[in-house]
Amino acid sequence: MAVVGAGVIGAACAEALTRRGARVTVLDHAPIASGTTARGEGNLLVSDKPPGPELDLARASLARWPQLLAELRDELGPERAACEYEPKGGLVVATEEAGARALGPFAAAQRAAGVRAVDLAAGDVPAYEPLVTRAVRAAVFYPEDAQLQPVLAATALLAAVRARGGAVRTGVRALGVDCRADGSVRALRTSAGPLPCGAVVNACGPWAGAFAAAAGAPLPVLPRRGLILVTAPLPPGTVRHKVYDADYVGAVGSGDAALQTSTVVEATRAGTVLIGSSRQRVGFDETVPTAVLGALARKAARLFPALRDVPVMRAYGGFRPYTPDHLPVIGEDPRRRGLWHAAGHEGAGIGLAAATGELLAELYAGEKPHLDPEPFRVVRPGLEAVAV
Repeated sequence: MAVVGAGVIGAACAEALTRRGARVTVLDHAPIASGTTARGEGNLLVSDKPPGPELDLARASLARWPQLLAELRDELGPERAACEYEPKGGLVVATEEAGARALGPFAAAQRAAGVRAVDLAAGDVPAYEPLVTRAVRAAVFYPEDAQLQPVLAATALLAAVRARGGAVRTGVRALGVDCRADGSVRALRTSAGPLPCGAVVNACGPWAGAFAAAAGAPLPVLPRRGLILVTAPLPPGTVRHKVYDADYVGAVGSGDAALQTSTVVEATRAGTVLIGSSRQRVGFDETVPTAVLGALARKAARLFPALRDVPVMRAYGGFRPYTPDHLPVIGEDPRRRGLWHAAGHEGAGIGLAAATGELLAELYAGEKPHLDPEPFRVVRPGLEAVAV
C-alpha cells in the first residue's frame, strides 16, 4: 500500500496499517510534516464541535491519543516518542451578551452527547486564568481538551512505520494512479516512476482534491488559509489552558470564503504563546497580510490585557483542507477501487488523526469499525455534486 502525504493524517494511517501487518510506503513531495501539520497549533479539541459525526470522531481520537502515545513510547523509547502531550483543558469565554446566551445551550447539547463541560460564572474564571479580561460574562471549561506538538507526533508515528519495515520517501511527487482493466488501482504514478501497489491512501491535506482528480475520482477539498502569531517566551502560568472567545465556534463551522478572525490563545511547553485564528479561502496564496496579523493581536490583547506589550517573534500561515460539509472523507472510493481517502479535516486534523488512522485501517482490514464510518464516506449528500 502507498500512503500519499507525510503529515499527521498520513502518518496516523500508515501507523495503524502497519500495526495490522500491512506493507506501507509513505511518499511526500516535501519533508516530513512540513505542510499543514507544521502550520497548526496541535489542538486536540472537543470544545468547538457540536453534537454530530465530527464530535464522535473527535471524542474517539481524544481517547485514542494517550493510548497511542504510550504504545509508541513502549515501541520506540521515550525520546523518539516524545510529543509534548498536555491534557491542559480548554476554556471558552464569552465577552458579549449574545455569546454568553449561546454558550450555555451549546455546552448542554455537548454534555448530552457525552462531553465533559463545566459551566462557570464570570467570577469563577480567574481561578482558571488569572490574567484573562474581567469583561468575561460567562465561560465553560472543557477538561478533555488537550494539546501536543504536531511535528513531533507525525515524526514518531512515521518512526514506528519504519521500525515495522515500512518505507518513508520524501522528495517524491504523486502524479496519479495506473489502473487495471476493471478500473482498480495497480500502481501509484510518481515523479520517481511507478510504484506497484493494490491500494493508495490520499492523505494529501489541502492538496487532496488535486490528487483525487488526478486519480480520476475528484473531491471538493479546498485550501483554507489560516495565520498564527507566536510571542516571545513568557513566564509559566501566563496562559494556563487553551482559551478562546465563543465566536470561534461559529468561525470553525462557517462555509464563508471571506476572511474571519476569532480569538484563540494558548501557551506551548517552550513558553511561547500562540495567537489565532483566521480563516480565509484564497486558493494557495501564501501572502501573510499584516492587517490580519494586527487584528489577531488586538483581539488577543482584549482577551488577555497582559499580552499588550509582549513582543511577537514571528507569524506563520498554512492551508487547511476544507470540505463544504465540514466533515473529513475517510474510506475507499467506490469510483476507483483501491483508492482510499483520509482528507478534509480542515483545522482539526491533529486532533482527529488518531481515530482517522484507526478507522481507515479497520475498514481496510475488514474489521468492525470503532465508530460509524457512514458520515465520512465519499458518496454522501454534502459531497455528491462531485462524488457520484
